[in-house]
Amino acid sequence: MEKEEDPGWYSRTSNSVAEPVVDVQMNHNSKVEPVMENGNAYPETKTIAIENGNLMETQDKDVVLEGLGSIVIYDQWVAPPISGQRPKARYEHGSAVVQDKMYVYGGNHNGRYLNDLHVLDLRSWTWSKVDAANIAAEESSSPAPLTPCAGHALIPWDNSLLSIAGHTKDPLDTIQVKEFNLQTGKWSTLKTYGRPPVSRGGQSVTLVGTSLVIFGGQDAKRSLLNDLHILDLETLTWDEIDAVGVPPSPRSDHAAAVHAERYLLIFGGGSHSSCFNDLHVLDLQAMEWSRPTQQGEIPAPRAGHAGVAVGENWFIVGGGDNKNGVSETVVLNMSTLVWSIVTTVQGRVPIASEGLSLAVSSYNGEDILVSFGGYNGRYSNEVSVLKPSHKSTLPSKILEGTAPDSVSAVHNATNPTRDVESEFDVGQEGKIREIVMDNIDPDPIKSKGEGTSEHLMATLKAEKEELESSLSREKLQTLQLKQDLAEAETRNTDLCKELQSVRGQLASEQSRCFKLEVDVAEVRQKLQAMETLQKELELLQRQMAVSEEAALSAKQRQSSSGVWGWIAGTPGNQKLDES
Repeated sequence: MEKEEDPGWYSRTSNSVAEPVVDVQMNHNSKVEPVMENGNAYPETKTIAIENGNLMETQDKDVVLEGLGSIVIYDQWVAPPISGQRPKARYEHGSAVVQDKMYVYGGNHNGRYLNDLHVLDLRSWTWSKVDAANIAAEESSSPAPLTPCAGHALIPWDNSLLSIAGHTKDPLDTIQVKEFNLQTGKWSTLKTYGRPPVSRGGQSVTLVGTSLVIFGGQDAKRSLLNDLHILDLETLTWDEIDAVGVPPSPRSDHAAAVHAERYLLIFGGGSHSSCFNDLHVLDLQAMEWSRPTQQGEIPAPRAGHAGVAVGENWFIVGGGDNKNGVSETVVLNMSTLVWSIVTTVQGRVPIASEGLSLAVSSYNGEDILVSFGGYNGRYSNEVSVLKPSHKSTLPSKILEGTAPDSVSAVHNATNPTRDVESEFDVGQEGKIREIVMDNIDPDPIKSKGEGTSEHLMATLKAEKEELESSLSREKLQTLQLKQDLAEAETRNTDLCKELQSVRGQLASEQSRCFKLEVDVAEVRQKLQAMETLQKELELLQRQMAVSEEAALSAKQRQSSSGVWGWIAGTPGNQKLDES
C-alpha cells in the first residue's frame, strides 16, 4: 500500500477556521506572542504555545531553566523552545525515549513512507538527524536500503531501538523486527524463530518484562486483525497465543499498556466504519480476556491516539472519531479503572491529531510527557510537552500558604482582582485532585496591600478547614467501606465453606455414578452373552427337529418296504441288494 488514506475527520475539526491542507515550514524566528490555551493568555510563564499550527513564545526573563526543567506549568500542553533542524512533518511514526533523548523513526508524509531517524535532546531541546548505516542484507555483507514504513512501533531494548511491523510499499508476508544499535549507529534485521505473525500496521506492541506482546492491526490487504502474538526477546522466538474469553473485536490504531507486569489493557481503535471506546484486559498469567466496567469520565470513541503509562496512570492523547479530532487529554487509573480528564485544548492543534506519538521522560523526579507529530488536516512536526501534577505534593504546598506551580494565569479584563480558587477531590485512596483557576488583571501588578494578604490568608484558611472537613468525611466513608469489606469477607468465607461442601457432595455423586456406569457395562456384557446363548440354543433346537424328522421318515420307509416284500415273497434286504 503506497499511500495511506487521510483520516476522515480532519476536515471537520473543532476549529471553525478553514485552513488549507498543506505542509507548513515553521519559522523559528517567529514573533514572541503570549501563550494561547483554551482561548486565554498566559503572560507570566516561559512556555511555547501551539495555536493553529504556529509557535508563540512568552516573555519571562525571570524563568531561566534548562531542558525539561523549563516546563513549570502542570497539566497543560506547552511547546518548548526547539532548535536545530526539525524532522519532516509526519504521522504514524515511532518514537522512544532513551536517556533524555527522544528518537523518532519513519512515518507517513503526504502518503509517502519515511525511513529517516531523528533525535531530540530533551535537555537542550535540540533536534539532530542520525546518519545511520543501512540495514545489512541477510547472509550478505552488502548493505540494502532501509525500507520506509509507517504504523510501526519503536521500542527501546538493551541499548538498542527495535522497530516492529508497520506498513510498507511492498509488504513482506510476515512481521519484520529491525534493530538500531545506539552504540554502533547501525541498523540490522533480527532473525527470529517460530512462526512470525502476518505483516501489518496499526497494531499495538507492548514491552512486558523480556517479551513483546503484539495485538491486532491491519494487514496489507486491509483486513482487520485481533490475533495475539508474543516475541521472547531473549530467544527471539514467536509464539501465537490462543487466549480464553472474548477478545476485542478486530481493530487497528488502538492503544495498549501493561499494569503490574501482568495485565495488558487495550483501549479504543477503529474498524473500517467506526471507532471504539471499549476497554479490554488480558491476564497474561491466565491468558484470559475480560471486559471490565469503566468508571469516571469515559472517553469518547477514537482511533489513532497515543498512550503512555506512568506508574498506575495511563495517559491517552489525541486520536479522531471520523468526525473530529479529540481535544481532551485523559488519564486512566489502571488500579481502579477510573477515567478523568487532564486538560482540553482548543482549535486545530497537533495534540488533537491522529497518528501522533507520545513518550515519557523525567526531570528532577518529575515525569514529563512528550508528544510529536500527527495529522489533523495538516502534517505536524511540532513538539508538545505536558507535566502531570504530582498529587501527593499538593497538601504540603497548600499548608505552606504558597500557590502551587500548577496555577495558570488567565487574562480577565472584567475582574481586576486576583482570585485564587482551589477545589480538592479526595478519593478513596487518599489522592487529591487539584482544579485551579487564577484570574489576574492584564496590567502588571505593582504591589499588594496588607488587606489583600489578609484576604488571601483567610481564603487559604477556609480552604484548609474545608479540606479537613472533606478528609473527615472520607475517613468515615473509608471506615464504612472497611466494615462493608469485613462483612463481604465473612459472607465470602461462608460461601466458600458451602462451596466446599457442595464440591464434596458432587465428588461423592460422581463416584457413585462411575460405579453405576461400571455395573451397567457388566450387565450389558451379560445380556450380550445371553443373546448369543439364546441364538445357539435356537440353532440346536432346529437341528434336533430336523434330525428327528429325518429319523421318523426313514423308519416309516423301512416299515412299509418290509410288509410289501413279504407279501411279494421278496425280502426287503434282498431287494435293496439287487437294486
